[in-house]
Amino acid sequence: QVQLVESGGGLVQAGGSLRLSCVASGSLVDYYSMGWYRQAPGNRRELVATIPSAGVPNYANSVKGRFTISRNNAAKTIVLQMDNLRPDDTGTYVCNYRGLGGYAGVSSWGEGILVTVSA
Repeated sequence: QVQLVESGGGLVQAGGSLRLSCVASGSLVDYYSMGWYRQAPGNRRELVATIPSAGVPNYANSVKGRFTISRNNAAKTIVLQMDNLRPDDTGTYVCNYRGLGGYAGVSSWGEGILVTVSA
């Protein structure tokens, strides 16, 4: 079992910045990917950004150039720096941890954290 603790989020005006953090603990594996997904009311959950334990990040086209995801493998933490936020970035952001390769059966979701961007 993997536990995820999310922090950050909140309310910001368009053009502003927010920072989300996610810390993983529990039955962690050697090769994994962590990332953020978001869901706006009435919409499906969509990928925002992911980063593997070894490798380069992956971003949704809608956030490229505005969001930056980083990792601290020793601390099992990821941070999503969100700049130049837009109202359509509003939603519940959920942290995900999943095993890669031989650990593909490992997956866990956080509880979600609300991000609201006002016009």
